Amino acid sequence: MGITMNFDRMISGRSVIGDTLHEIGKNDQRLWVLTPDVGSSLVAFKRDCGDRYVDVGIAEQNVMSVAAGLALEGNIPVVMGMIPFLSMRACEQVRTDICYQNLPVRIIGTGGGLNGGSGSTHYAMEDISIMRSMANMTVISIGDPNMIRDIFYAGMERPGPMFIRLAQGKQDRVLYEPGSVKYEIGKGIVAREGTDVTIFAHGEMVWQSLEAAAILESEGVSVRVVDMFTIKPLDEDLVVRCVNETKRIVVLEDHYTTGGLATAVSDVFADKCVFPAAFRRLGIPHVFPGFGSADELREKYGYNLNATVQALRDVSKV
Repeated sequence: MGITMNFDRMISGRSVIGDTLHEIGKNDQRLWVLTPDVGSSLVAFKRDCGDRYVDVGIAEQNVMSVAAGLALEGNIPVVMGMIPFLSMRACEQVRTDICYQNLPVRIIGTGGGLNGGSGSTHYAMEDISIMRSMANMTVISIGDPNMIRDIFYAGMERPGPMFIRLAQGKQDRVLYEPGSVKYEIGKGIVAREGTDVTIFAHGEMVWQSLEAAAILESEGVSVRVVDMFTIKPLDEDLVVRCVNETKRIVVLEDHYTTGGLATAVSDVFADKCVFPAAFRRLGIPHVFPGFGSADELREKYGYNLNATVQALRDVSKV
């Protein structure tokens, strides 16, 4: 599948965003870029497309309403900011101004999961649950920063609103060799084939899943890794196929274990009447985490690399 398996290779997702928006904006007058005071990666767009750049200051509710107004005039607005404030402070505006009218606003959030170390007010733990609950909303969680360009270009012609989740956005791991993977919204990526157990992951947790799968290979356990970068609409056919073929399922995400990908996957089990022999959720328990680095907190709450390896090892024996 073209996996690099070189987890030291890092690029900035925010830089890719800035470069891609600049590239699109120079050629497509429909594109507007808006931010609630988080525009450090948007310098080039502001310089060359300044009449379509709006910084509203720290006012996430306002930026969503402005974006909705621009979309009603035939534009495609992109809003870039910090996930907790885009998804919670501006929740009503996203729901009523944007989703209710099914407007093509693209919401790009950085700081997914327990990144940042700034405490529970700044952690993005509920965002996928909130966004996937809204009618008309497409929900994407990007694990490889090189995916951003293709997703943006596809998004320019896709109707309705879209939420795009990034992890740190500063130092993001490259997973796939450029050009080796086709990113189709609504379709998962089988990043690694396996026959004994499937692990579904999204965002930053995809690389951890691949690393865990490589460790277990030496133990004779064959792990299939699925990058479910589109969480809504979910690739239900792929979920069903993985249950039927590997029988055992683990879901790993930097999000609450309820409401996110694990809930979406388990809904497929019930709706399609396909039930795995074993199922395990790994992620943030339903608590307000304390302070610490992402690595420290993932170890504390049982979804770091070692915990992932152990969970896969346990379910493979069922």
